[in-house]
Amino acid sequence: MGNQMTEMLKGTLEGIVLAVLSTRPAYGYEITAELREQGFSEIAEGTVYALLVRIEQRGLADVKKVASEKGPPRKVYSLNGKGRDQLSEFWKTWNFLEEKIDSLREAAVTPPNKGEQ
Repeated sequence: MGNQMTEMLKGTLEGIVLAVLSTRPAYGYEITAELREQGFSEIAEGTVYALLVRIEQRGLADVKKVASEKGPPRKVYSLNGKGRDQLSEFWKTWNFLEEKIDSLREAAVTPPNKGEQ
């Protein structure tokens, strides 16, 4: 399941991170920890940081540097209006795909009626 999971996550990870940020502002390590708690154990911290750079560049989150007790200041990401709009589009797309995939799965596991062959 590993490689297939990795490939599927590539297309959805931005939406997943935006969903985490919709609950509260967070910095990279917090987001990674939250994802791992949710069962996304295969997500590398570096992947999340690269995605956060893209999220910031696309203007989907506001970024604030907050002093850290250990080392340099942390970048804390907060979902903004543009990010909420993007998340809303992600959920609409997700719901559409979920409906279509469920329909395909049901058709694949339900044997045809004897008269339809």
